[in-house]
Amino acid sequence: MMEVADELGLELESYDREGTTTRMEGFEGQLLTALTAVRDVYKVAQAEMTTSSQDESDIAAQKQRAKATVKDVYDVAAELLSADEHSVTWIDVSRTAVLHHAPLSVAGFLGEALFGQHTIVLTSATLAVAGSMDSTAKAVGLGESGWIGLDVGSPFDYSKQGILYCPSHLPPPSSSGVAEEALDELGDLIDAAGGRTLSLFSSWRGVERAEEYLAIRFKGRDDRPLIVARKGDAVSDLVRRFRESPESSLLGTVSLWQGIDVPGNTCTLVTIDRIPFPRPDDPVMAARSARVDESGGSGFRSVSLPRAALLLAQGVGRLIRSTEDRGVVAVLDSRLANSGYGSTLRKSLPNLWWTTDKDSVISALERLDDSASDA
Repeated sequence: MMEVADELGLELESYDREGTTTRMEGFEGQLLTALTAVRDVYKVAQAEMTTSSQDESDIAAQKQRAKATVKDVYDVAAELLSADEHSVTWIDVSRTAVLHHAPLSVAGFLGEALFGQHTIVLTSATLAVAGSMDSTAKAVGLGESGWIGLDVGSPFDYSKQGILYCPSHLPPPSSSGVAEEALDELGDLIDAAGGRTLSLFSSWRGVERAEEYLAIRFKGRDDRPLIVARKGDAVSDLVRRFRESPESSLLGTVSLWQGIDVPGNTCTLVTIDRIPFPRPDDPVMAARSARVDESGGSGFRSVSLPRAALLLAQGVGRLIRSTEDRGVVAVLDSRLANSGYGSTLRKSLPNLWWTTDKDSVISALERLDDSASDA
């Protein structure tokens, strides 16, 4: 078993690919041979692994666990080899080579195994896109009828507690990373806020670029410390350090987009570097979009835009965490203000006061900083 498993590992490591993620359109050559060998050998091994009535209880339990593990490997190999157009398979080599497999849609599974059997309550702070829960319902397998959507509102008065700011003068983001103009804007906002900033980025490259820029801009400024998330850092430790240093700015990526709760004056500014559309090399999202396009719909409108709207709402939601909180969310992506789909995204966010006027935002942040310093 180890021999065929090692052979599959070697084939994955040496597979001819571009970038860190490569979608598989079926298997061929030595990779197909190696995966087939894993399936066949583990099937035989599973049949030969038996327990005896004479086994001691701990030995019998170990054998059962081993057999279950072998069965899992066989099941995965068999599923990969029988994959069809309703699923997507890809190799990820960002660290060690890993072969992934996922359904293009979970709607059928949930509709058959869950929603058809019981009354189910789905709850989240971010279920609606532009005021409608239809896209979420469709994604989980609910039809046009048979379900009720209920928005229970919020205890926060968003329009009075916060500002949603988008610098419409900035160039649209590009694949080359955070633009210099966006970094200048970020530095101005952090300075006006007196630190007290949670900066959310869509990639680690964005975090690194912002760290380099801000370290130079605030060099020698003890009142503008930076806390920078690294891969593998515990979110709880980052948040603790952020709370203990009110003048700091916390820079991080996806792990900080949701579940971060820092009420009070520690966080009066949340910045988001770009609208979080799915990455072009995300195999599942790309395949889902392509399938919608092929059926005559719009993959962008049906898949990418709803996904971005929900993620953006989660990021924006990091600002107002209590009825006493005040602050600004700055989305440093001019498409939120200038694109045709920008209004759909804005309607999916908390009802913060909307502006593209930098001067008014700087003044508001300076007032909040003065108020926090006097507290």
